Amino acid sequence: MAAITLTPAERKHLRGQAHHLEPVVLVGADGLTAAVIKEADAALKAHALIKVRVFSDDRDARAQALTRLSEALNAAPVQHIGKLLVLWRPRPEPARSVHEARGPVPRVVKILKFSKSGNHRPQIKKVKVFGNQRVTPGGSIKRAKPRATSVKKKAVD
Repeated sequence: MAAITLTPAERKHLRGQAHHLEPVVLVGADGLTAAVIKEADAALKAHALIKVRVFSDDRDARAQALTRLSEALNAAPVQHIGKLLVLWRPRPEPARSVHEARGPVPRVVKILKFSKSGNHRPQIKKVKVFGNQRVTPGGSIKRAKPRATSVKKKAVD
């Protein structure tokens, strides 16, 4: 896999975002093992931008570690400063479930109505709310109003 290439402006923006991050992957005396690469992959899936701390004193070994990580994970090397390496990979799109693909599905909502006097228990009522409905603060269900479109857009359609 080839590493992602970034423009200098993109790299500058990512360096600014990574400034406040803590290292999430640590590379010890054993170097880049399969377990380290697996953890870096999991961190990139979760965060998209990560810092890696390499405890080696050899600068060339750290530079090689950056290139090996970026090639193995199909990530873009953003920065190598001291013992810190910064990697970026776009976050993958989450898999959509069947319900999300079809649109909003009915859901059951609990509505809690308090009594006017403080002596009685509140009433709990379960109500099915459809995709075009919403629950008001008073506990009633209202349909969503259609969005108003301009006269010009109606004429174009």
